[in-house]
Amino acid sequence: MELLGMTTIFLLVCVACLLLFATWRSMSRKEKEPPGPIPLPIVGSILQLNPWNLPESLRMLSMKYGPVFTIYLGQQKVVVLYGYDVVKEALIDQADEFSGRGVLPLIKKLFKGTGIVTSNGETWKQLRRFALTTLRDFGMGKKSIEERIQEEARFLVERIRNTHERPFNPGNFLIHAVSNIICSIVFGDRFDYEDKKFLTLIELLEQNNRLQNSIQTQLYNFFPTVMEYLPGPHQKMIKNIEAVDQFTLEIIAEHQATLDPSCPRDFIDAFLNKMEQEKGNGHSEFTVETLSRTTLDLFLAGTGTTSITLRHGLLILQKYPEIVEKIQKEIDCVIGRERSPCMADRSQMPYTDAVVHEIQRFIDFLPLNVPHTVIKDTKFRNYFIPKDTIIFPMLCSVLHDSKEFPNPKKFDPGHFLNTNGTFKKSDHFMPFSAGKRICAGEGLARMELFIFLTSILQNFTLKPVVDRKDIDITPLVSTLANMPRPYEVSFLPR
Repeated sequence: MELLGMTTIFLLVCVACLLLFATWRSMSRKEKEPPGPIPLPIVGSILQLNPWNLPESLRMLSMKYGPVFTIYLGQQKVVVLYGYDVVKEALIDQADEFSGRGVLPLIKKLFKGTGIVTSNGETWKQLRRFALTTLRDFGMGKKSIEERIQEEARFLVERIRNTHERPFNPGNFLIHAVSNIICSIVFGDRFDYEDKKFLTLIELLEQNNRLQNSIQTQLYNFFPTVMEYLPGPHQKMIKNIEAVDQFTLEIIAEHQATLDPSCPRDFIDAFLNKMEQEKGNGHSEFTVETLSRTTLDLFLAGTGTTSITLRHGLLILQKYPEIVEKIQKEIDCVIGRERSPCMADRSQMPYTDAVVHEIQRFIDFLPLNVPHTVIKDTKFRNYFIPKDTIIFPMLCSVLHDSKEFPNPKKFDPGHFLNTNGTFKKSDHFMPFSAGKRICAGEGLARMELFIFLTSILQNFTLKPVVDRKDIDITPLVSTLANMPRPYEVSFLPR
């Protein structure tokens, strides 16, 4: 028995050596591909990566391997681009080659790869073109998108006023307000803040924001086959998205029953009309499934990113009352206290504009970017990147570039101001990514951030519930997105 045990151990060691040799040999044949740590069988580069803080792990690896290097998330190969020059070169100078969407296992499980965000090829091109055109058309209708935001900002201000200076977490108020903008465009109407379905929907999204920080969620991208069968927060995330998807399917069914093709009410009606036009096309990209996923994409993208940015912005501004005073002075000078802020005001408010930009730069909401792929075998610098390789164009390396933004870990609106106080543009400002996969909702998000923030500060001063020196504004880091720390604040009427 003892001899048999020794033989088993010997065989296992031999198999492990053969696997390591095969991996080394495979890497040596690909000497023109980007360098990186030698991956281990099955687990890939996990010994060099901290799943709790992947951006920091990749920063450290870039110091060793340079701005273009390779890692393995489990068995999935990823090429990382670290630094402004390589990110710009890939996403802008070689935009076509890097225009594919890289879908990590968890994202694939959540979003199926059929909407705007996660699709590729002709599906992506047609859905994105249709979405941009349709959203623009509805934005130019009886009530412009800017007017919708101004109206919702007034609802938000009134809701905050009704708290009567009591401290509270403004997260729900902000997510309700921002969500109602995209709901009015996609679903045809805003929701009342007390609507039970709406509140349930928002709670599902908030749960997912919290669950994404769990270790099980981080490990799903390394070991999807194993994690698929294990219980944990990642399973709850999947169920929550399925529930949101069911919500959109119910609204689509209601639209189908009440559709008047001659008078489309919203994005869903326009999509249903397009489906009817392409009824005879057996290869049409316009189906109920793609409508459901596209609607879900628009709803999630139009709700989460902006509301979280605003939430983080209000946390930061509590720490710096002198910045709030400068913004309010600019508001009083340009807008006054009576009328609603509008986008035309922004060009006359360089300091406020700089603060909004600095909030987005500082929080670095999507540090890894949304992954890309190369759509064909690609030569990049002196390296060869095979078709369909996943690419991480690291936004954190651009937004926190110390050459462009001195002391990048410090919140400083001066990063976007010239010495004479005018607004300073920066090519490094890429919170919405860049190139062909730049966020389709960038224009909407910019309007929401400016109008909501100025509307709040036009009417209120922020009073923290803790000493300002104890306010921690550093984001809670995760693989998918950086989140603000929980907090409460009082809004004092001006």
